[in-house]
Amino acid sequence: MQEIGRKIRKLLGKVINRVTVTAVLLILQAVWLWVLLYVLADYAKWINPVMLGLSLVMCAALIRQDSTAPEFKISWMALFVLMPIQGGLLYLLWGDKRPAFRLRKALERAAVQVEPLRAPDPDAAKRLERANPRAARTAAYLRDYAACPVCAGTEVKYYPGGEAVYADLLPALEKAEKFIFIEFFIVSKGEMWDGVHEILRRKAAAGVDVRMIYDDVGCASRLPAAYWRTLEREGIRAVPFNPFVPVLNMVMNSRDHRKIVAVDGSVAFTGGFNLADEYINREQRFGHWRDTAVRLEGPGAWNFAAMFLELWASQRPRDPGLDVMAPELRPAPQRTVGLVQPYADSPVDQENVAKNVYLELINQAQSTLWITTPYLILDNATLTALRLAAKRGVDVRIYVPGIPDKKMVYQLTKSFFAPLLRGGVKIFTYTPGFLHAKTWLVDGEIAAVGSINLDYRSLYLHFECSVLLYGCPALADIAADMMDIERVSHPVELSESRSGVLGTMVSAVLRLLAPLC
Repeated sequence: MQEIGRKIRKLLGKVINRVTVTAVLLILQAVWLWVLLYVLADYAKWINPVMLGLSLVMCAALIRQDSTAPEFKISWMALFVLMPIQGGLLYLLWGDKRPAFRLRKALERAAVQVEPLRAPDPDAAKRLERANPRAARTAAYLRDYAACPVCAGTEVKYYPGGEAVYADLLPALEKAEKFIFIEFFIVSKGEMWDGVHEILRRKAAAGVDVRMIYDDVGCASRLPAAYWRTLEREGIRAVPFNPFVPVLNMVMNSRDHRKIVAVDGSVAFTGGFNLADEYINREQRFGHWRDTAVRLEGPGAWNFAAMFLELWASQRPRDPGLDVMAPELRPAPQRTVGLVQPYADSPVDQENVAKNVYLELINQAQSTLWITTPYLILDNATLTALRLAAKRGVDVRIYVPGIPDKKMVYQLTKSFFAPLLRGGVKIFTYTPGFLHAKTWLVDGEIAAVGSINLDYRSLYLHFECSVLLYGCPALADIAADMMDIERVSHPVELSESRSGVLGTMVSAVLRLLAPLC
């Protein structure tokens, strides 16, 4: 009987959980809206002009947004044409891609607080100008428009998989003496999180300042509701970013997709990995899960701590002053070659930093441009830039999963295969499983490793982070890893893409809907 009771409780736990309850509440709201519109149908002659006026106002607001992608505007304007009465309400609920006014203002105040803590390195900027003037322009852009300086004296270690980074992450946390900052989109109970969690508890008990930010939606099916309270009782200060409220509104669209671990301001990790067992292949979900990450040791690592503190200050503005956090910035223990530039992007400001950096990397490429991405959903500017790079003789290779985690999204990815292949871009599908890495390598001289996918959500909706590596020895490891991926990948042929009138029409419709996903 006890065994039967345990199985029943387990089944109920799967059925009655935060995700299912939220889904039911959202469905009930959608039904309520439909019923409301049906009941009000008798008053259509007064309501319809009001709704049409709302659609016109929302359409005008969309058109005047300079930083919004044209594809996004076109998709919503098509919806306005098809649904002139309901379109304005739908856009108000789900189309305004900017977070709430309150969040935007909180982040602006936090940026002012953290600005004195950033670590500019004029000598590093001069070194890059001498070595690569074109790359120096990209670095200057990030310095001036994202407050992200380039740094010297930082050692870089590249990891070709989640297992490798996890093996180094635990010892790094064990060495913490002052603080540990952790920020992830997904945290899931299991071997990986248990190993990290146990160290965080011990360090907090020993007086180390341990803080954690996790995305509330990313962890909705992974952690109990209000898990931050459990962490707080353990001495770990925690923030569930943008807590999910089961209401049909747009604020929920902007998620914290960043991956940051910062230890004492001198060591930092970032990449595509989250704290869940599939990232270290302890759990098999979509075949072999492949990811990448980097470890920074030296002044460049502090800038990841500054990124974390900026978001933290926006959520906990009453915390003590941040100036006590700034460490004495010392170069890595051994002589380093190359420069690093950690950077972040947010949907709050008017600057599409992530997209602009990717366009810069495409336009800089002279001989090779190799990209790994789990999702390939492109706007016209990026699609044109990739095709043009290939046409001017650059060896452009894009590596995507062979086993997708989201089948509908993968159909969108496949809709871009034909135009890319016709333009001379090479595409490879990682046959062993799911390729989650977001890594770029340009001419073997510049790389980007971080959390930024090549899709609309990462480039326009999410809080993201990455690091540019200029001339670092780790670039050779990245190149070797990409060649290793290619050896077990399938080269996509044009004949495998959708063709004919029906096939190309399906791809075109999918691309039209992409910005709405």
